[in-house]
Amino acid sequence: MSTPFLSVLIPFHGDDPSALLDALLVQADVGTEIILFDDGSPATYVFERLSAHPGVLKGRVRVLRSDTNIQRSGARNALSDAARGEWLLFLDADMEVPDGFLARWMALLEQASFDAAYGGYLVPDAKSGQFAVHAALARAGDVGSAAARQARGASAFAGSNMAVRARLMDQVRFDEAYRGWGWEDVDWAVRAAKAGRLAHVDNPAGHGGLQGVDRLIAKFAEGGINYARFLARHPDQASLPGARMARLLAQWRLFSAVQALAPALSRTRALPVRARVLALKAYKAACAAAALKEVTP
Repeated sequence: MSTPFLSVLIPFHGDDPSALLDALLVQADVGTEIILFDDGSPATYVFERLSAHPGVLKGRVRVLRSDTNIQRSGARNALSDAARGEWLLFLDADMEVPDGFLARWMALLEQASFDAAYGGYLVPDAKSGQFAVHAALARAGDVGSAAARQARGASAFAGSNMAVRARLMDQVRFDEAYRGWGWEDVDWAVRAAKAGRLAHVDNPAGHGGLQGVDRLIAKFAEGGINYARFLARHPDQASLPGARMARLLAQWRLFSAVQALAPALSRTRALPVRARVLALKAYKAACAAAALKEVTP
C-alpha cells in the first residue's frame, strides 16, 4: 500500500461525522487517507454505522475506537499515531467543508514553506436570534483573514482545520493534561512555534452550528482551569487581552463578582449583542482567574 501524502484526522464524541465524511470523500484523491476516531462515545451506534460505510469497506477510510473517553488531546495524539501521511489535517466532526477544500489544502502543502498551518473558520450567518451572541463572539476572536491571524501568531491557531507535518507532530504532542474543553490547541501551537514554522492560510471551514449563551457559559466554566493552565505555562502570552483581564481579576479578587454577574448580562436580550459578547469574555477571564491559584506551570 502506497504512503498517502495527506491524512485527514477526525475525532468524535457525541457528534456524528457522517456528513463531513461524505463531503470529504467527494473531494479526496488517492493521495489522501481519512481516519475517524470514536473517543469513547457512550452510544456505539455511530461507530457501528460508520464501520459499515462504503468508504470503509473500500479501504478509503479507517474507523478507530477507544473504549474510554481519552479527551481532545488524547484523541488527536491517537489519530497522529495511526496516520501514515506526510501531512496531518485535523478537523472536527461537526465541520462543513466548502467545494475544493481538500484541493486547496493539497496545493498549499505541496509548496509549503511552513511546518503547520491554520486554515481559518467560517461562521454561519446569525445576526439575530438565540445564536447571534455566539456568531458575534466568533467573529470577534476566531474569524479573520490569514493576514489578520498572522498578526496574532500562534495564539490564533485552532486544532480544527489545522495541517501539520507528521514529523513536527512527532516532536510536539498535544498535552493530555488538558482535560475537557479548550486551550489544548493553542498550547500546542505556542510550543510548536518553538520547534517549527507556523503559518496562517486562507482555506476556511465552518462548524455545523452555533450554540446558545447557556452552552457557552458552561463551556467557559469547564475550560477555566485549562485557560489558567495555559496562562501559567506561557507567561510570554501575557499580552493577550483575555490574559490581561484574567490576571487583573485575580489580582483584585474580582473574579467571583464577575462570575456571578456576567452570565446574567450575557443572557439579557435587551442588551446590545456587543455588550453580551463582552460579558461572556469577562466571564471566561473570570473563570481562568478563579483557577489560577490551582495550577502550576
